[in-house]
Amino acid sequence: MQQQTPPEPFDLAGMVADLNNLLRLKTTVIGMKMFATVEEMAAIPKIRRPTATHTTDQIVSMASRLGWTVGITADDLVGAQCRAVIGLAPQDEKWLAGEAYVGVWHENAQDARKRQEALDVVPHGRYQALAVSPLASGRLNPPDICLVYATPGQMIILINGLQYTGYKKFEWGVVGETACADSWGRALKTGEPSLSLPCFAERRYGGVPDEEMLMALSPAHLAKAITGMKALAKNGLRYPIAPYGIQSDVRAGMGVSYAKK
Repeated sequence: MQQQTPPEPFDLAGMVADLNNLLRLKTTVIGMKMFATVEEMAAIPKIRRPTATHTTDQIVSMASRLGWTVGITADDLVGAQCRAVIGLAPQDEKWLAGEAYVGVWHENAQDARKRQEALDVVPHGRYQALAVSPLASGRLNPPDICLVYATPGQMIILINGLQYTGYKKFEWGVVGETACADSWGRALKTGEPSLSLPCFAERRYGGVPDEEMLMALSPAHLAKAITGMKALAKNGLRYPIAPYGIQSDVRAGMGVSYAKK
């Protein structure tokens, strides 16, 4: 049987430095990694283990807001919803029914079930644990995905960087509550860059500010975005985007970018 070559490590600290230089991010960029066994997760250097029951949003924010490296199993999470999105609980008939959300997030059982069925989740049975850590620490190298919290203005430049070469139109959905399925759930499941509007729970329990959106993407996609953003910056298309003035003659400003084309 041919032995698989382990993936090449990334210069994660360098990537974070580039990101902060290009986008002036306020929130720590973090990595997330799934583990087939608890022992693999526990072996991560300086990892913390929760002593209370949390949502996954809180665990993610311990890394992005506090700079911690944290590892969890299903037992550390508050319920089936958090567990199922990251594949640590079955997406079975009881989970799909979403009875707890009837009369809370949805008017009836039919709507609750539709929402549950719409969620992008990691298949159950592959993993026993998850860890999050500041990307620059290099403790998860490579992580499965990177999580970037940014304002809409910062986020569009990041997306423009992803589209600079090998253009594709991104089409993202909004499930509403449980928006972590739009970000880390979808990115872990598909490997594709995944944008979300953090939901009520992420903001209430994870402390995500009003102005922030979340992009989950692989290290390779993040590296591609950085290369693209550097090229855009050379063309004068960079963050912060300086307002030109809504009553100004636009030709001078447009000429800077397009006059020679």
